Amino acid sequence: MTSPGSERGPRHDLPAARWPDREEATRSLLFSPAPLGRKLVAATRSWVPAMVPWRATEDGLVTDRNVDWYGRFADGRPGVLVVEATGIRDVPSGPLLRIGHDRFIPGLRRLVTEVRRRSAGETRILIQLIDFLGIRRRPRPETFFDRYLVVDQALRQRAAERLGDPDFLRLDEATLRARLAALDEDRLASVLGAREFESLRMGHRERVTDLHLDHVRALPRTLPGLFAAAAARAREAGFDGVELHYAHAYTMASFLSRLNDRSDGYGGSPEGRLRLPLEVFAAVRERVGDDFPVGCRYLGDEVIAGGSRIEDALHYGEAFAAAGMDFLSISKGGKFEDARQPAIGEAAYPYTGPSGQECMPTVRIDERGPFGRNVALAAAIRAALRAAGHATPVVTAGGIATFDLAERILREGSADFVGAARQSLADPDWWRLMAEGRGAEIRRCEFTNYCEGLDQKHKEVTCRLWDRLDLEAAGQLSADGRRRLLPPRR
Repeated sequence: MTSPGSERGPRHDLPAARWPDREEATRSLLFSPAPLGRKLVAATRSWVPAMVPWRATEDGLVTDRNVDWYGRFADGRPGVLVVEATGIRDVPSGPLLRIGHDRFIPGLRRLVTEVRRRSAGETRILIQLIDFLGIRRRPRPETFFDRYLVVDQALRQRAAERLGDPDFLRLDEATLRARLAALDEDRLASVLGAREFESLRMGHRERVTDLHLDHVRALPRTLPGLFAAAAARAREAGFDGVELHYAHAYTMASFLSRLNDRSDGYGGSPEGRLRLPLEVFAAVRERVGDDFPVGCRYLGDEVIAGGSRIEDALHYGEAFAAAGMDFLSISKGGKFEDARQPAIGEAAYPYTGPSGQECMPTVRIDERGPFGRNVALAAAIRAALRAAGHATPVVTAGGIATFDLAERILREGSADFVGAARQSLADPDWWRLMAEGRGAEIRRCEFTNYCEGLDQKHKEVTCRLWDRLDLEAAGQLSADGRRRLLPPRR
């Protein structure tokens, strides 16, 4: 299974891999310690970024399957393991972990305890904190025209003028809705407003610029407290730190986007776009103190028309470092604005368009290939930080799955930590196997994004390389009984 629309270029073979022996691994930068905050040190510079496995309860509570999932990554003893994007609000969000109430703390504490046990205390565990706005599934056209379309005088006027039919000014509402529903897509696009047409084709999606909505206008007042309370719960649950999710298609990233033209002081300029992210961080820092690592994941490039680019990311990175963030984890793309049209009854998924393909590049991305494709963004941000006198650690990721590439990134000063999500999913033991000089045993990710296809459907995320292996002996199977939920042990 590949990500829809991802097969755009020639298929790239996996690069040849040379694995270190134990002595070389011991001498390497990859397996050397690095600071993570003012008082915390990671045992190695290996990093497993946040991945959502869809194993929580529908109420956002930790399950045995969550505990086993993160315990399995801890078996590989990465320097840092980041728990999935975890919702800071106490609202329904499906089988995604939540931290918006104290009742979530016991389950999260159990997860932390298992990671510490399985890694023998070597792995530092962070939790990623996320906020997101409302999004609806793509409606059936009849549902859209019957229930969601707002019929007002402006709509009647556009229909009358652009369709050349003054009857639209006096039709009863039911007849008008039926007449519009019968139009072809081109004529509908000329009559409906841009947001209305998008809601028909993609499903309605709230934006941080929807200042006519009270709860959106109030975000600068509500989010700092929500993030701060969530971070305090993370500390109480035993996490080593938090990663603020300022990336991809979600609320905080949308404030940082050049598309954010809010007129209330929280958009419209680089300083305005930075205002809420900095206020959120300040609230979190005040709540958890200076000795609890707080960093963020944000975009080096949005990869959408009119979106933020590396120049914006450099400015944001320096502002975050100056404010005292303990690390910056750099990502790319993953936006709703260029997502593929979903099927009726499904919601738009922000990793299906060009920006999503850049976020998780596959072996069919284009002639450049997926391997280390996004490292240059982290390198530019790190160089700007160092030039400004900041020692803030920078994390890079994206198609990194060999020792030589990881070590070169560190030795060239492109980053301070090397993240690998898909390779760690393919083989959670790969960090430990490299360190032990057993690289030949590593199960290598093929970068087909089979895992992402499952995530898109909110199915339990697995890997094609192991989810059908030895099903008879598998301790846990997916809901349909056809896939392993954990990789084989070594």
